[in-house]
Amino acid sequence: MTNIKACIFDLDGVIVDTAIYHYKAWKRLANSLGFDFSEEQNEQLKGVSRVRSLQLILSWGGITKTPAEQEALATEKNTWYVEMISHMTPAEILPGAKEFVQSCRDAGIKTALGSASKNSMTILEKIDMVSMFDAVIDGNKVTRPKPDPEVFVKGAEAVKVEPVYCVVFEDAIAGIEAAIAGGMKSVGIGSPAVLAKANLVVSGLNEMTIEKLKTL
Repeated sequence: MTNIKACIFDLDGVIVDTAIYHYKAWKRLANSLGFDFSEEQNEQLKGVSRVRSLQLILSWGGITKTPAEQEALATEKNTWYVEMISHMTPAEILPGAKEFVQSCRDAGIKTALGSASKNSMTILEKIDMVSMFDAVIDGNKVTRPKPDPEVFVKGAEAVKVEPVYCVVFEDAIAGIEAAIAGGMKSVGIGSPAVLAKANLVVSGLNEMTIEKLKTL
């Protein structure tokens, strides 16, 4: 048993699910360019950067844009997305997420957020969970996307805990790979078949307990 001293949580798909807002914003963009965008295609964008997501969508629509035009489109999509998440409420916290984060804090375990999203603070404020994290490392503080471990390594540094004593909670393959690359344990949120590299896989934080954490 490893003495777990810090838990680092991804945001989207772990604490909340903002995928529907990303989907609606990308779909609106695709429609404005004259083509449609399906939920199946949206699944392929999971854990992918905004710029790369746009490039994929444009390729699916058979549309070519200059780098400057792509930047403008990505900004437009993000404006729509931010408008949507500005109406989020604590009711959108995923089952068991707030309770498990609190149980970690009650047990003296440091809690950090490690997300690629540049809108993490906006979301945390809307769901009233800012005070539940000792550190927030988001897309504004990192330059390398997962599976690079930068976001989790910085999270560990921020709470002053060695990687070997950290557990990462992630719903994407790239996130699990980032945790492994950073020398940390990982808990996958989702399908065991997809997140096979994780030390433990659960369907949601409502299935997590401090006792399970201690078995990692």
